[in-house]
Amino acid sequence: MSSEIPASAARLHAARFLHGAVCALDGLDLELQAGEVLALLGPNGAGKSTAVDLLLGLKTPAAGKARLFGMDPCIPAARLQVGVMLQSAVLPERLTVRELIDWAGCHYPQPMAAQEAAALAGVEDLLARRYGRLSGGQQRRVQFAIALCGRPRLLFLDEPTTGLDIGARSQVWAAVRAMAAQGCAVLLTTHYLEEAEALADRVVVIDRGQVLAKGTIAQVRALVGGRRIRCITTLDPETVAGWPQVREVRVRKGRLELVAAAAEAVVRRLLEADPALEDLEVTRAGLAEAFVELTRPSVREAA
Repeated sequence: MSSEIPASAARLHAARFLHGAVCALDGLDLELQAGEVLALLGPNGAGKSTAVDLLLGLKTPAAGKARLFGMDPCIPAARLQVGVMLQSAVLPERLTVRELIDWAGCHYPQPMAAQEAAALAGVEDLLARRYGRLSGGQQRRVQFAIALCGRPRLLFLDEPTTGLDIGARSQVWAAVRAMAAQGCAVLLTTHYLEEAEALADRVVVIDRGQVLAKGTIAQVRALVGGRRIRCITTLDPETVAGWPQVREVRVRKGRLELVAAAAEAVVRRLLEADPALEDLEVTRAGLAEAFVELTRPSVREAA
């Protein structure tokens, strides 16, 4: 039996890329294994799309390396193992959905039938429709079907559920889970942090082209700690926002919601300040709160 370690599905090693005088990626390391869903997160301009472009061979790093299955991303043997759904796509509007999927599939050695790819993406009922006659959300799901149709070993999904309703989003999530279960590696970029929390095995948070945090959802949340506190109270939100340990405050559907670094001290003060406080709930802060905390300027500079 060979002792050779299989190449990762996708890898950036010390990747650096410049947009003019702006450093979009600054020595970024990123690795994705077979069967893994990796969420690449960051604010606008963090370098997420640039990282995807390097891995797809659409751009060349100024320094460092990009590899797909151990190969240069521009090599056809690497590209034929990849499915891609970018933030936007221009497709022939006069073609039907079936024709588009068949056309995309013919570029791969063992493509899915159009019916199979459409079923995974939830667009079976649209196969006979012209692409240009579809709504924006329907077009996004067709683009997803096209990304799946080549039976990829690696799937790039750049903001895949933007513009989709809840039902369509759930269909995409189910398909991503099914592909990962079959050994497909998935690189996901998304602004919907609940999507990353629902799908990702690991998360990498970047800003200004550098890694701020990486690990499982639990590991990234643990980096900033914190608890989410909800209650019904007459206390002024602006006053509560000024308390020590309170990071974020808002009022939602008549309830005060806040994120606190130390829940016990804040809950004690809430009860002291408002003995009539009702419906108190304390839970662990989610990925969204961790993301906000990690990408705050002071935290980012410290990282």
